[in-house]
Amino acid sequence: MKESYTKKHQLKNIWHKYQITRWIIVTILSFIFIVSAYCTYVAKTTDVRNLQSSLEKSTVIYDANNNNAGKIYSQKGTYVGYKNISSNLPNAILSTEDRNFYHEYGFSVKGFSRAMLSVAKNKIMHRNYISGGGSTLTQQLVKNAYLTQEQTFSRKLKELFLSIQVENIYSKKSILTMYMNNAYFGNGVYGVQDASKRYFGMDAKDLPIQDAAVIAGMLTNPSAYNPVDHPGLAFQRRNTVLQLMVENGKLTQATANNLKKMPIHVVNDYKYTDSYKYPYYFDSVIDEAINQYGLSESDIMNRGYKIYTNLNQNQQSNMQNDFANDSMFPSNASDGTKVQAASVAVNPSNGGVSAVVGGRGEHVFRGYNRATQIKRQPGSTMKPLAVYTPALQNGYNYDSTLVNKKLSYGKNKYTPENYGNSYTGSVPMYKALADSMNAPAVWLLNKIGANEGYQSVKSFGLPIHKSDNNLALALGGLSSGVSPQQMAGAYTAFANNGNMTTPHYIRKIVDSSGKVIVNNDQNQSKKIMSKKVAQQMTSMMLGVFNNGTGVGAKPYGYQIAGKTGSTEADNTGDSDATRDKWIIGYTPKVVVATWEGFDNTNKNHHLENLSGNGVGPLFRNEMQHILPNAGDNKFDVQDAQTQYEDEHQPKAKKSQSGIWHDVQEGASNFTNNVGKGFNSLKKGASDLFNSAKKYINQ
Repeated sequence: MKESYTKKHQLKNIWHKYQITRWIIVTILSFIFIVSAYCTYVAKTTDVRNLQSSLEKSTVIYDANNNNAGKIYSQKGTYVGYKNISSNLPNAILSTEDRNFYHEYGFSVKGFSRAMLSVAKNKIMHRNYISGGGSTLTQQLVKNAYLTQEQTFSRKLKELFLSIQVENIYSKKSILTMYMNNAYFGNGVYGVQDASKRYFGMDAKDLPIQDAAVIAGMLTNPSAYNPVDHPGLAFQRRNTVLQLMVENGKLTQATANNLKKMPIHVVNDYKYTDSYKYPYYFDSVIDEAINQYGLSESDIMNRGYKIYTNLNQNQQSNMQNDFANDSMFPSNASDGTKVQAASVAVNPSNGGVSAVVGGRGEHVFRGYNRATQIKRQPGSTMKPLAVYTPALQNGYNYDSTLVNKKLSYGKNKYTPENYGNSYTGSVPMYKALADSMNAPAVWLLNKIGANEGYQSVKSFGLPIHKSDNNLALALGGLSSGVSPQQMAGAYTAFANNGNMTTPHYIRKIVDSSGKVIVNNDQNQSKKIMSKKVAQQMTSMMLGVFNNGTGVGAKPYGYQIAGKTGSTEADNTGDSDATRDKWIIGYTPKVVVATWEGFDNTNKNHHLENLSGNGVGPLFRNEMQHILPNAGDNKFDVQDAQTQYEDEHQPKAKKSQSGIWHDVQEGASNFTNNVGKGFNSLKKGASDLFNSAKKYINQ
């Protein structure tokens, strides 16, 4: 007994000596201060002043010409003012959700106390949520507008402080109006106006008491109490709301009793307009806003932003139509799996993406976008980046002679093969590129050094690793792969006289109050090569579509430069099986990269024809739609083969060749103008006639 007393006495002395009670109080107060300071900071830095304007407006996407291209939203209905809402609705909602709304300042002391007690209870029971909590109507508005639906103590605190901030700025009537327009009522419907249309076929301002009670009753559980899916539960819930209105003094008992007997008549007059017209483009805009500018998906969808983009609506619509046309693609696999594809069009002068489609079939919101997300081997489309550009930079010329033999390199005896195992001993560089020969490309990379190619690819901004620093790089052998958008970005350097631009979608973002929060209008470019080298590369790549592997993909009446590519499909048992097919083409005004293949390649899911021309019809059709309205697509350089013939043929032949080139150019102008109307057709015919007459008079 004495020993126990001594221990207690010692403990008391220690407690007093070190002032433990005081330290406990200081710790608790410090914790409260820190939490309060943090929540106050969150409330003050959240742009509450824009709440009403952001709820009233949908986020609008504008195209490159500042024309409205569509809207994106999730929690948006038709916003109506308080005077356009029947008084029966606020009476029913306040009677059900928050009778003390006009007597509270954003939160309920009793409700918040219950939330605090539930925290302690759930912590003891190892539950990481708050059960109950008596949220006020203002808190519900804040939760829907700014916070997640996660039921945690930290979220509850933020909700409380934000509610106070909202009450500081807005009147009770404004808060109630925002709440009624932002609430969810099931079946994808937000706001009392659209709910009135969806369930009763009338405007919110005309809603009678019994129907207003149905809508108010849905707020607790929209999926369970809506009269379409659960008419019995909706009837019971409506009568409960009517009784609550009696208790709140908004209805007499006699009136309520009469209304409780009335059946619920559902009339659907709600018309949903899908303004998400360009799904892959809009997805990419959202992704860029999130990944580059730090906005959240919820903010983008619901804050009423104006997002100005590089979209060309004509190009985008045509590209989507091409992807919807099954005749543009190879047949499905035997099990019905579609051959997939992706395309992207980029303005080389500023990097603006004017059109993008990321796949075939049904679109999933912010789903897999093959134009921006796939990682596939680029095949021979890598040759201009890894081999021919650095070769020109190291003293080679467009007509330099390359060895075209089947050779082995290094200790591992790496032996590249030409398609069809065809070799000519030697070949000029421009022809090796146009015909996509593998052996001379690897020979050339070996001559200039694999590291030169590695550094060149790196300068083009493609994802490349140290393990890629080898001769296989010449044929597109990458450890991680690339997307069509990345390849299109790299090729902007050729189209833009050696200056590479980065593909992007957004030019500017303006919030609902008119404040510019993102400005990306400056054209930023990176010098990759000299103008001379870029022009030599274009000269060689014109041959790809004039007389090389891309002839079948050339748009009628236009000159384009670029490269085709394909990769082998391993373990299929088919020597001609192909995993990926690529075509990248450009003019001074646009770069288009198109990929085709199966998402998962195996013996039952692969393409045929390793030459890479299978994707030609799709690419050609895309270019046929894009080029007529893209501006001046003419190059300042000749096709390398024509240039070579002009420089090396005897004078008499050279004269004939030049005349024939004029005739060809006249024919090209004629074909080009066929699609531009009758007046242009006459001009094209005149060009052709004059060129032919010039030839005859020689």
